Amino acid sequence: MKYPRIHTSLPGPRAAAMIALDHSFVSPSYTRLYPLVADSARGLWVSDPDGNVFLDFTAGIAVCSTGHCHPRVVQAIKEQADRLLHMSGTDFYYTPQILMAQKLASLKPVEGDAKVYFGNSGAEAVEAAFKLARRHTRRELNIAFFGAFHGRTMGALSLTASKTIQKKNYNPMVPGITHVPYPNCYRCPWGLSHPACGLACVNWLEEMLFRTTVPPEEVAAIFVEPIQGEGGYVVPPAEFHVELSKLARKYGILLVADEVQSGMGRTGNMFAMELFGVTPDIVAVAKGIASGLPLGAMIAPAQIMDWEAGSHASTFGGNPVACAAALATIQLLQESLMANARTRGAQLQQGLIELQKEIECIGDVRGRGLMIGVELVKDRATRERAGDRRNAVIQQAFRRGLLLLGCGENTIRFCPALTISEEEANVGLEIFAEALRAVEA
Repeated sequence: MKYPRIHTSLPGPRAAAMIALDHSFVSPSYTRLYPLVADSARGLWVSDPDGNVFLDFTAGIAVCSTGHCHPRVVQAIKEQADRLLHMSGTDFYYTPQILMAQKLASLKPVEGDAKVYFGNSGAEAVEAAFKLARRHTRRELNIAFFGAFHGRTMGALSLTASKTIQKKNYNPMVPGITHVPYPNCYRCPWGLSHPACGLACVNWLEEMLFRTTVPPEEVAAIFVEPIQGEGGYVVPPAEFHVELSKLARKYGILLVADEVQSGMGRTGNMFAMELFGVTPDIVAVAKGIASGLPLGAMIAPAQIMDWEAGSHASTFGGNPVACAAALATIQLLQESLMANARTRGAQLQQGLIELQKEIECIGDVRGRGLMIGVELVKDRATRERAGDRRNAVIQQAFRRGLLLLGCGENTIRFCPALTISEEEANVGLEIFAEALRAVEA
């Protein structure tokens, strides 16, 4: 069984030199919790410049869905790079973009015949959905959820309600957005148990918000993550999305699913909304779509994507090489990786639940497929959050060669590549347990 190999202090001398150079020239706005300098990677294994080898349970923030440098994706990139690197889809036609749009439409994320807009990121996909919803409905208001992260461009940021640091000194935001509670079965904003909390959130929208503050006939769209990502890997009751969809349709409001982190096979389905039996009006995807190359897409039925030429575009969106990587990625997802996400996700979640029985600070284990969150608390009875302990556990895991990331205030996310093996999952669980015990000791 393969294990991480750490043979220097962290960071090692070469990594430390690169970090010093970074501090001199790279924007200080980036967040780095621990000093990893990635030099090369294959599958779930990342090497730094000093030869230390880490097991990666982050997949570049859920981006490298097929693992680092999957040979079939790399081959598709090489072949396309030899043919055509760039020819802006804003002004010209080219085969990879057309085929990628056809492929996404064939996945049936929305009802009817779909059309696809391409950008370079999740934020751009959400921004496009934001603009399209306003234009199509001729309505100005929108609804999003507390805890949501939709991106950092001004429209997407205005929809975001994750952390105040993301908005500090950038006000005023785009007007007309109202944030409402997202159902969390572990921390229900209504103090209710599953599934009542999901129904309560939707009922509150209609009975309180629409009655007192926000005229529903002026709302263009409701933006929602099927499973909240940056907000803490929060899985809502299935009834929530079903009832939210009914409410949106009742008032002619578009339901926009932000599948940037939850989509492209991560939950064991191509789109997480499939888990809840709901078909949204518009879908935004990115991250895992192209195995590490920058690509975002907004998908909508043809009757909704009715804007005219020149209404919105992107010079680099749908780049030929990125689309070639995405086509190879989707083929791999459909062949075996979505099924593997379900199997290995169940293995990881069961292992974490067993660990919860032993370690008191694990308050909640939740997720679907390979989108799993472990919430750490100071006390299970009070559920007081333990954000400092969460960060300490991530640091301890890094020192032992396991790469993890946080989300929300006190949750650790498990989002490894969908290629993860049974052995790699076991190694990750073993190191995570060691890190937890080290912090608890």
